[in-house]
Amino acid sequence: MAQIFEYVKMALSNIRANKVRSFLTMLGIIIGISSVILVLAIGNGAKNVITDALSGIGAGQIALSTTDDTGTYNITSDDIDAIRSQISGIKGISVQTSGTGTTQTKKGEFTVNSTGVMPEYEYFSNKGLLKGRYFNEKEYDASQPVCVIGQDDAIRLFGSTDVIGMELDITIEGSELSYTIVGVEKPASSSLMNFVYGNSPVNIVVPYTVFQNIYDNFSTTSFSQLYVLADKNANTYDIASNMQKLVERRHHAQGNQDDIYQIENFSDYMTIANTVTNMVTAIISLVAAISLIVGGIGVMNIMLVSVTERTREIGIRKSLGAKTKSIMLQFLSESAIITLIGGAIGILLGIASAYMVSGIVGIVNPSLKFTPDVSLSAVLIATLFSCGIGIFFGIYPAKKAAKLSPIEALRRN
Repeated sequence: MAQIFEYVKMALSNIRANKVRSFLTMLGIIIGISSVILVLAIGNGAKNVITDALSGIGAGQIALSTTDDTGTYNITSDDIDAIRSQISGIKGISVQTSGTGTTQTKKGEFTVNSTGVMPEYEYFSNKGLLKGRYFNEKEYDASQPVCVIGQDDAIRLFGSTDVIGMELDITIEGSELSYTIVGVEKPASSSLMNFVYGNSPVNIVVPYTVFQNIYDNFSTTSFSQLYVLADKNANTYDIASNMQKLVERRHHAQGNQDDIYQIENFSDYMTIANTVTNMVTAIISLVAAISLIVGGIGVMNIMLVSVTERTREIGIRKSLGAKTKSIMLQFLSESAIITLIGGAIGILLGIASAYMVSGIVGIVNPSLKFTPDVSLSAVLIATLFSCGIGIFFGIYPAKKAAKLSPIEALRRN
C-alpha cells in the first residue's frame, strides 16, 4: 500500500512539473466526459418532462372501442355497470364525445371545443380545480348545460378567473346553447403541454348528455368507445384484458375474427416514449464518447513522450534494483491519475453545462424549461470509464518503459 502511495506521489509531482502538457493531455478526457454527462443529464431531464406530460394526459387510462359501424356491438350502459361491478382495480369510467362551435365575448370571437364526459371525469383530470366544482350526477341525468373551463381559457374569454355562475353562449351546428360555468380548472402541470396547446381553441368540459340537446338521434345509452381509469397500483394490462373479455361475452363476440372490440392501453405509449428517448440519448452519448477514445490516444502519446524524456531516470531506478513491475505501475499510475483528474473536471463541467443549457432554454422559451437529471450511476460510470481509459492507453507506454534495460537506459540522453 505504501508503495502505491509512493507511485501516486511521484505521478502527481511529475504532473505538477509539466502543468501545460498535463492539461492538454487531460483536455480530450475533459471534453469527452463532459459531453457524455451533458447529454445524459439533458436527455434524462427531457425524458422526465415528456413522461410527466404523457402521465398528465392519460396515466392509467385504458380505451375500449368497437370497430363495428352498424352499432350492433356498441358498448351499452349495462356493459358499463357490469365492468364497474365485476372488474376490480377501476377508479373511474367515462365516455367521451366532442363538438366544435364558436362563442362571442367582449374579448372577441373564439372557437370552442366542447368535450362531453360522465361525472367521473373528475378522476381522469390531473389538473385539479382552481375554483368551483365539477358537474354532478343530477346535472348529468337532467342534461343541464353546465361546464368546467380552464384557468387560461377563462382569462382569454373574460379577462378573469372569477367566472363561476357566468353564462357562456356557444353555437354548435347552428344551435345556440347557454352554458353555466360551475368550475375552473388549474392549468396543465406540464410545461410541455402548455407549450403544445398554448394557442389551441378554448376547451370546456360538459355533461355527455347535453349533446342530445344539439344532435338528433344522439344516444346516451349506447357508445362506440369508453375510457377506464385504473387505480394507482392496479395492473392496467389485466384490467384491459378482463374488460375486453367481459364485453365480448356479453355481446357474444368471443372468437370473432374481426376483433370487434379493441383495447388501447396508455401504458404502451409510455413504454414506447421511454424506449425512443432512451435510444436517442444512448446514440448521442455513444457519439460523444468517441472523443474519449481520442483523449485516450492523447494520453498514450504524451506518456510515450514522457517515457522518452525519463529514460535516464528509469535506468537509474532499475540499476538501483527497481523491478519491471514497479516501473510499469509508476507509469500506469501517472496515466490513471491524469485521466481521473480530467474525468473529475469533465463531470463538473458537464453538470454545469447541463444546467446552463437548461437555463438558456428557460430564458428563450419558459414553457420548455426543464431540470437536468444527473444520475449517480452516470457519474460513477464516467469516473470508472475515465480511469479505464488511462489504464488501457497507459499500458503500452508503461510496458515500453518497464522493458528498458538499465544499461540501454543509462546510455540514452
